[in-house]
Amino acid sequence: MQNIAYIDGQNLFMGTTRAENPWKVDLQRFRVYLEQQYQVDRAYYYLGYVQDGDVYQSLYEEIQSAGFILVFREHNSAMLGTKKGNVDSDIIFSVMKRLYRKEDFNKIILVSGDGDYKTMVDFLIEEGRFKKILFPDGKRASSLYKKITRQYFDDIGKEDIRKKIGK
Repeated sequence: MQNIAYIDGQNLFMGTTRAENPWKVDLQRFRVYLEQQYQVDRAYYYLGYVQDGDVYQSLYEEIQSAGFILVFREHNSAMLGTKKGNVDSDIIFSVMKRLYRKEDFNKIILVSGDGDYKTMVDFLIEEGRFKKILFPDGKRASSLYKKITRQYFDDIGKEDIRKKIGK
């Protein structure tokens, strides 16, 4: 039984490119890292989608060719530049639906620093179904996570991890 990763794409992008020491994630290396470090079988990469999304087609192709399953939250073009991806509820719903349906997986790995996931993370820890939350920028991760123990989080912006997954 393998683990499943959920990536909040906007949070990953903003957390790395706007970090104190900005950097870019090599998506292929990151996918391999998730597989080797956390036994991730399936990795879902969530993004906001704009109907005029042809501009982003190369990004979508890069994400998919790296081995991620791309999931969109649709927005219309009027929202472009005014709204972030807002995929939090979609990720939470997907995780809870898998639990409800008793799908065959071991644990969840979450890539985000957003505090909106804290209640789900607490529940998954309580149920023994949570492996780790990976913060794109540990310094800017929500303060809500300060109470979870070290075994449940890591900062992918740390130098040793950046060397493995950075461009």
